[in-house]
Order: sequence, then structure tokens, then C-alpha cells
Amino acid sequence: MMKMLDPNETSKWNLPNLLTGFRFVAAPFLLWLAWNGYAVAFMILLAVAFLTDLLDGWTARLTGQVSEFGAVLDSWADVITYLTIALSCWWLWPEIVAREWFYVILIVASCLLPSAAGLLKFGRFTSYHTWSVKLAAASMGGSLYLMFLGGPIWPFRVAAVICILAAFEEIVITLLLKNPRSDVRSLWHVVRKVKGER
Repeated sequence: MMKMLDPNETSKWNLPNLLTGFRFVAAPFLLWLAWNGYAVAFMILLAVAFLTDLLDGWTARLTGQVSEFGAVLDSWADVITYLTIALSCWWLWPEIVAREWFYVILIVASCLLPSAAGLLKFGRFTSYHTWSVKLAAASMGGSLYLMFLGGPIWPFRVAAVICILAAFEEIVITLLLKNPRSDVRSLWHVVRKVKGER
């Protein structure tokens, strides 16, 4: 007798979550390309990964498939992607990474610290997707291409500062919230909600 699939289980693997899942699949390939020195192929695949990061949330909202599972999956994908980028760039462009080590550390910290705060308080990664994090991701992605393709360095440094400020906002949000929430737009929204509950 054929076993019926749970509709709630199958709905987890909708188009938005498959787009997010692409970043998990891409990570080992990005590492392999970087280790073997295929810089152009690495940048192309990374661009596709960035594109899926932009499309997954948009697709979820457009199709009405926004879910807690999708938000958490996206947060895990972000952590893996950021760590993959840091290691891959060290292999491909060690001189630039060594020279810009302070800003590289800021970007890596901006990914790890909010995640650590969420794990400590809620036992799970947070998945706020604040406006500031979206700005940080866009500025970091664009500035990486500028820097590694021979452009100016200063946009990367500005992006690193934006990333760490966005991370601090997420940490403060975690401290203020009593229970984990997804898709929190900003600290201002949380403060307003907390004041309204008093």
C-alpha cells in the first residue's frame, strides 16, 4: 500500500525554499572552485547564489508561501554562504584578504554574532531579515565584486561597517524579544510593539 505524504511536509519544499536550498548545494562547489583557483567560475556561481538569496523571499511573498521553516532555512543558508565566501576569498585572493583583515573580521562577525545570540537565548538561529541586513547583504555583495575585480576598496570597508551595525541591531532585537520571531523589519518596529504591550 502506497504511503500518503503529509501535505505540510511536502509544502516545505516549495519554490522559495528550493531557491534557498541552492545555496547549500552551491557551498561545496564554491569551495572547490576557490581551492583550485577558478576565480571567474567562483564569481559566476557566487552571483547565482546571491541571486537566489534575492529571489527566495520575493518568491515566497509573491506566491503566499512565507513560512517559519523558510525563514530559518534562509538564516542557515546565510551563515553557510558567508563562511564559504570568507574561506574562498582567502584561498583566491590572500593578499587582499590579509590587507583588509579587519573589515573581513567585521563581516564574518556580523554573520556569527547575531546567530550566536539567537542560539543562546532561543536555542535557534534568528531569522529577522531586517531592512538593515538586506542593505548590508547588497552592499557587501556588490563591493566584493568591485574589490576582487580590481575596483576601489572603500566600498568594501563601508559595507563591513554597515554589516556590523546591522548585526548589532539584530542582537538588540534578540535581547528585547521574549519569543523568537521571523521577518522583523527593524528595531524600531520591535520597540514600538514592546511599548504597545505595556
